[in-house]
Amino acid sequence: MKSKKKKDKDFFQKVYTVTKKIPYGKVTTYGHIAEACGVKSAARTVGWALNGCGRDIPAHRVVNRFGALTGRMHFGDPDLMEDLLRSEGVEFDKNGCVNLKKHLWVPPKKNRH
Repeated sequence: MKSKKKKDKDFFQKVYTVTKKIPYGKVTTYGHIAEACGVKSAARTVGWALNGCGRDIPAHRVVNRFGALTGRMHFGDPDLMEDLLRSEGVEFDKNGCVNLKKHLWVPPKKNRH
């Protein structure tokens, strides 16, 4: 049986692998990443994983289920996340949420055998 720390580390690594696959100009949600990693209910854990990730992980491309930039405070500058997305051509609605109809990328679900 795996220890909790080992399971957390494995899950975090899965989160990073999925997040690295988000295409330029697209976003996905914490919940979609959690589901792709095989634990649909782990959206908050995805957020924790991304909070501590390196710069090689495009965490700015992960938004909440409404397209809101709930992780923006973890980028140092509260405008940086939006600026990075806008530089990739991502569009926002009048409420400041990403236009998910145009920019949402849904990762493939984990294969279960």
